[in-house]
Amino acid sequence: MTISRRALIKVSLAAGTAVSIPTILRAQTPLPAERTVRMVMNGDLRVFDPFYSTATITADHALAIYDTLFSVDSKFMPQPQMVGKWGVSDDKKSYTFELRDGLAWHDGTPVTAGDCVASIRRWTQVSPAGRLILERTKDITKKDDKTFTIELKEPLGLLIDLLAAPTVSALFIMREKDASRPAAEQVTANIGSGPFKFNEALAKPGASFAYDRNEKYVPRKEPPNGLAGGKVVKVDRVVWNNIADEQTALAALQAGEVDFMESPPADFYSVIASDPNLELQVLNKSGNDVYMRLNFLQAPFNNVKARQAILHLVNQDAFIGIMSPDPKYGRPLTSIFGNDTPYSNNENTGWYKKGGDPEKAKQLFKEAGYAGEKVVILQATNIALLSNAAQLLAAQLRNIGVNAELAASDWGGVVARRANKGPVESGGWSIFLTWDSDHSHSDPIAAAATSFATTGETAWFGWPKNDEFEALRIKWADTDSLEDRKALARKMQGIWWDFVGCVCLGQVVLPIARRKTLSGLIEMPAFVPMWNMQKA
Repeated sequence: MTISRRALIKVSLAAGTAVSIPTILRAQTPLPAERTVRMVMNGDLRVFDPFYSTATITADHALAIYDTLFSVDSKFMPQPQMVGKWGVSDDKKSYTFELRDGLAWHDGTPVTAGDCVASIRRWTQVSPAGRLILERTKDITKKDDKTFTIELKEPLGLLIDLLAAPTVSALFIMREKDASRPAAEQVTANIGSGPFKFNEALAKPGASFAYDRNEKYVPRKEPPNGLAGGKVVKVDRVVWNNIADEQTALAALQAGEVDFMESPPADFYSVIASDPNLELQVLNKSGNDVYMRLNFLQAPFNNVKARQAILHLVNQDAFIGIMSPDPKYGRPLTSIFGNDTPYSNNENTGWYKKGGDPEKAKQLFKEAGYAGEKVVILQATNIALLSNAAQLLAAQLRNIGVNAELAASDWGGVVARRANKGPVESGGWSIFLTWDSDHSHSDPIAAAATSFATTGETAWFGWPKNDEFEALRIKWADTDSLEDRKALARKMQGIWWDFVGCVCLGQVVLPIARRKTLSGLIEMPAFVPMWNMQKA
């Protein structure tokens, strides 16, 4: 009988057997154990510039070293962060912002209004929320070293919400010299004004990165509340260890070599729950909506019939079963506005069928003129949920005669390759899988702007284009009442499922795993903040 490596490690973990731990975990510069936290995050940090990449791990890096003008609290209400005072004119067209005292860059120079103006301008080049602000803006100007203004052409009631939006394309404030670089060019300096400093000396690309407490950071006086309030760092150093093999990462967690694992495989939940030193904790209470992005620029998914085929093919129950075997952690998803937001609805969801409809999918591929073109699915092998789902998708496609091929890499490789707009023969792709927090899907302008925008080649990866949907999405910014937004959400969803902007695989709740000696983790979707946590 052949025993898989995965099964062997699982048995070893359950029995408490020692498993070999990578030596990189034992080679860090020594600090008191209780003042150093070691974390295994999703994927490998390869891009440091949050305006250049929308990878979640890049956003987590930015959240540590940069600061923001506003942040949202635990109820997702915007609160001042770097801003000390702000006001708006009577005609709602002129906003004035004054920075709070004590803000300084890691190189010791003071943060100025000029830094903020340059950062906003760079952000508007890449963020869908930023582009909306730019379209409505007459000018963004510095008044003095601590004060700047945003002059609008017309009122934009969502302005502060957009500046505070907790997304992977959030408005992080950079030095003016860095923010003056075009958004298409990466910023390479990791100098921010946030609560952590990036430790260049300990940076080992592909292996580990270290973040040290910024001793000169002046937190706000309010208590921490969501991503807002005082960002008080209670440890000296946080180390991100890149352990691509999830079983090895779990063994390291159980052995006390690491303190935190962002995405433990679901089939290890019972092992973790039974370990007296470990705990599962849900940081994102809203759950995660898992979906696939299809490449609108290349065959076969530049044809709407092929996209509709995938919509009918997917058997969500099968995907949920492998992504989250415990039923309490997963359920179907048919609304682009998530399962539990005020705008969730069932408009135009007749495509959903328990078990999927492979015959309908086969017919639609035929109507699309599919002629055996290779369909490349990007497979993130170091994230079990996405890796297993990619394998199941490939199998379902092959079963109806589609020439599906998996392109295996770690998540960092997926992030790099998904930016390629070319054909698969030139290193392009057809499908990749990802997820967003369910809560983010309540806001197609700010929080979920990346996944909702349908502006073609300027949209997020997959580059969907639909002018009718995009016009309604922009209309959201000027729709004030809850009932009017609910009606607008139904119209948007009706159009979305006709042109198939994405394909849902289901909703899952993804707990993190940590040692019980680690506490104080902030429970919010989208990010893993590192302030406030402490280690006994």
